[in-house]
Amino acid sequence: MTTAEILKKVRRIEIKTKGLSNHIFAGEYHSTFKGRGMSFSEVREYTPGDDVKFIDWNVTARFSHPFVKVFEEERELIVMLLVDISSSSLFGTQKQLKRELITELGAVLSFSATTNNDKVGVIFFSDKVEKYIPPKKGKGHILRIIRELIALEPNHTGDTNVGVALEFLNNVLKKRTITFLLSDFVSQPYDHALQLAARKHDLVGIHVFDKYDKELPEVGFVQALDSESGQTFWLDTGKKSVRTQYSGAFDKNNRYCMQSFRKSGASLLHIRTDDDYVKILQGYFKGR
Repeated sequence: MTTAEILKKVRRIEIKTKGLSNHIFAGEYHSTFKGRGMSFSEVREYTPGDDVKFIDWNVTARFSHPFVKVFEEERELIVMLLVDISSSSLFGTQKQLKRELITELGAVLSFSATTNNDKVGVIFFSDKVEKYIPPKKGKGHILRIIRELIALEPNHTGDTNVGVALEFLNNVLKKRTITFLLSDFVSQPYDHALQLAARKHDLVGIHVFDKYDKELPEVGFVQALDSESGQTFWLDTGKKSVRTQYSGAFDKNNRYCMQSFRKSGASLLHIRTDDDYVKILQGYFKGR
């Protein structure tokens, strides 16, 4: 992909996702993810109905009539995106590739965070951590993240390792973060790392998958490529046993994913490549 093509894609995604963030998600995001607490802002004169426990007795004594302390939410948070860029994300048969959906989701979440004055960082991973972008603010920073979401290619081709990304998160960020883990979760075991990360961070998994990750179409013999190992092989999709085995492998992986998140206490969303992710995110934000 040329630089001009990348910039064109960045602009298109910016227009679409920034609009969604500003007009749809900004309020939901703010109310869903609270700040670190309340900090003192100012004092003002007492009015009937104010809670007496907030009376500032020093100021009240000085002016001979009651004043109350006013507090405001400490809003600034750190939002981390853990983004799976392994080869299996380059698959999609419906509306878009899994990688393209992950890119849009990452952009929407980044713009929602920056609208609320939060810092955003990214950990890109495959079987290793491929790149780390430390949390920062600003439009230029978000556009850099979108460029990397679009163009970054993995240097490693082994089986995806979600656990490596979670361990890296725990090591580099000591403060609590809001973390969105975007992956198809076709990965080496990660339940232990997930439990440790969920204790420290507010963790939300977003399971991105395609219709044909689960259902193998009946189209006879096809040559298939294992995107993780790079090996090619022939499949007889006309055999019901082959299709059943294929669906069973997806279901087994999905059960492991759901059980791991449930045990850790982290949230998990499922978004298919032809789903309306706007409705799914809105439903999560409002229902949380």
